[in-house]
This record gives sequence, structure tokens and C-alpha cells, in this order.
Amino acid sequence: MIIRTLTVAAVATLALAGCSSSDPGSTAPNAQGFPETLTLAAIPAENSSDLKASYDPLIKMLERETGSKVEFVQASDYAGVVEGMIADNVDLAFFGPFAYVVAKVNGAKITPLGAVIGDEGEKPGYQSYGLARSDADAINGLPDFAGKKVCFVDPGSTSGYLYPTAGLIEEGVIKSGSEADVSAAMSPVFAGGHDSSALSIANGDCDAGFAFDTMVDTTMIEKGDLQPGQLKTVWKSEMIAGSVFAANDALGTEAIDKLTAIFTDKVNVPSLQAAGFCEGDACRVTDERAWGVVPAADSDYDGVRHVCDVTGSEKCKG
Repeated sequence: MIIRTLTVAAVATLALAGCSSSDPGSTAPNAQGFPETLTLAAIPAENSSDLKASYDPLIKMLERETGSKVEFVQASDYAGVVEGMIADNVDLAFFGPFAYVVAKVNGAKITPLGAVIGDEGEKPGYQSYGLARSDADAINGLPDFAGKKVCFVDPGSTSGYLYPTAGLIEEGVIKSGSEADVSAAMSPVFAGGHDSSALSIANGDCDAGFAFDTMVDTTMIEKGDLQPGQLKTVWKSEMIAGSVFAANDALGTEAIDKLTAIFTDKVNVPSLQAAGFCEGDACRVTDERAWGVVPAADSDYDGVRHVCDVTGSEKCKG
């Protein structure tokens, strides 16, 4: 199946046999038309022992609006969430754009509920950064990554692997997105999180690497993990479609339509705060610290599919 090099731990974590609300053998829907329990799965974008805290306001809103108990599952990698959806052991999931596309390629029957935005009025989307230490005078662009120890995030990461490999192909550093070609051109390291990738570069464990924009520009600096100017950005990808909440089609059209309305109308800082679920920045959801969720369509991810075609990455295939 997908992403063969990843661990099976996450798949085991999400092997909730008999627990999934989208299981045909589950109990009848409640008065609002939802299962008794909804399973929501996600992976951390950064090193987090308590990812659930960033989902608490969302979970409270979902429980109020659906009448269901929301069970949150923190997976260890993208493969676990994708496999959980395919096996109907996950009802709702927060996907990076690449993981969303891969899930559909591999047979997951899912519908986008909405994409996250950083602030009110923004359009969903972000960029991948190619990074090096500010004092690394010999690294000023992707061609300089050749022969270096380079940190990627995860083989299933949109901004931490797929778009970077497309950039490396365009710059002539690698021939394709295959692991063999990447390994022939440089020494790749999978850091596991965007923050871990950036920290590895800052600490000198990697000569260069990749992470998404706001993690480096805002999140890690606000947390004190990076100092302003400690890293330099030597490459930026094109805009990437935003990370997306998706529903398992097994929930049914009516439930999915209701969920779409909940996510796009009520999962935002003002609504979550007005409901009394949180205060101020604590109302920002997911570890992307999103202001809210806006409508999204499957066609929004055609750019990711194009990059899959460019790279020829086996990660994009079923």
C-alpha cells in the first residue's frame, strides 16, 4: 500500500476495530443524524505530546452541534490516518494537502469539509521553505543542497517532502522524486515534524532542509525555539492548497452536509469564543494555530496532483 517506508505503529493506533462510528455495524444515528461516537484523527505538524489541546475548542463545538462524543486519535504519521480512513476506522481527519490526495488515490472515500486559514479574510494556502543556517555562506539555493545532509519532514508531507522534491527536480539537483534519486544526490533525513526539521538545521544536525512558512516565520519564534534571523530562506515553493478537514463518506451525504456547515460557519475564533469554549488565541485550532475553516473543494488540490505528476513520486501512487 502507500508510504511503505513508514512505520506501522500509526496504523495499529488507528485499528479501532468495532469502534468506528462509520462501521456499518454501529448503532443507529442520534437525533441530529450523527453516530454516537465520531472519531477524529490527526498527526502533529510539530513535536507535540498533547496535540489534542489544540483541537479541544473544535471538539467541544462538534460535540455540541452533533450530539456525538468525539474521540480524538493522535497518529504518528500520515500513513496511519490514511489507512484509518480506508479501513473506515476514522470518521473525520485533518490532512495536509498531499496526504489528502494520497488518501483518495489509495481508495479512501472522503469529502473535504473545509480548509484552514491563518487569519480572518485570508485564502487557504501556504508555502514550503528551503532553509539553511544564516551563517551557511555556501548554501544560497536548492542547487547547493547537493551532497549535503538535508532534513525533510515525512515522506507523506506536502511542504516537507513533495513540493521540495519538485523544486529539486526543477533545479536539476535530482532526476525524480524517487527515494533512490533523492538519496543519490544528498543524504536525506526525515525529522518527523516541521519544527524538528527547522531545529535540526539550526543545531547543525542537517546542513539544510525544509519546513512550512508559518512554522518558521511565526510559531517557533513566538515559542522561543528559534531566534529571528537564525535561519535563512533560500527557496520558496508556489502556494500550496491549505490543510483540510475531511469526512469519511460512510457518514452519509446528509451528515457530511451538516458537518460542512458546522466547520465553515462555526469553527473560527469568534464563534468558538462566543460559545464559551475558549478565550483569545486559545481558540485557534490545530497545531497550525488556524483562525478558522473556509469552504474547500476537491479541485483545490489539483495543484498537488500536478506536482505528483512532475515528481513521479511513488508516494503519490496507489
